[in-house]
Amino acid sequence: MNLSSLRSPKGQKQKRQRVGQGMGTGRGKFSGRGAKGAKSISGYSEMRGFEGGQMPLHRRLPKRGFTNIFHKEYAIINVSQLQDLPGDSFTPESLLATGVLKKLEYGLKILGNGELTRPVTVRAHVFSKSALAKIQAAGGTIDVIAPLVAAQAPSDPTSSNPSQAEQGS
Repeated sequence: MNLSSLRSPKGQKQKRQRVGQGMGTGRGKFSGRGAKGAKSISGYSEMRGFEGGQMPLHRRLPKRGFTNIFHKEYAIINVSQLQDLPGDSFTPESLLATGVLKKLEYGLKILGNGELTRPVTVRAHVFSKSALAKIQAAGGTIDVIAPLVAAQAPSDPTSSNPSQAEQGS
């Protein structure tokens, strides 16, 4: 047996059918596309969800809900996670440094899922009522920090900004 003598079985490999090559090819005149209509022209692609003129499903269904533009996304941590972590004092900075939190959005929020059996000191921006009760019941203390404010562009473009005034001159 020689690798150079290997051949694929008869009929396995077929030449690609070349359409649009005239009447003698077996795919004459319209190349299998029909005479007229959008599908017969070059570059045709059907719109996603197109149902032949019937109102498509994504337009028949009603819109639901809305996006609250005032929503604040907090980095959250549960009381049960505080129980498992070493140490007895927790701040947003220390939790970021240990890798428990990836990033602070609008601040840190402590939620009350789980149990806390040791006294801990927690500094955070927001506490749920159940978390507050569980931390205080375990003999811990809480410290509420002022909420973080996302960086915003000045609302009045005519107001003088000292950093822009220095760059312009």
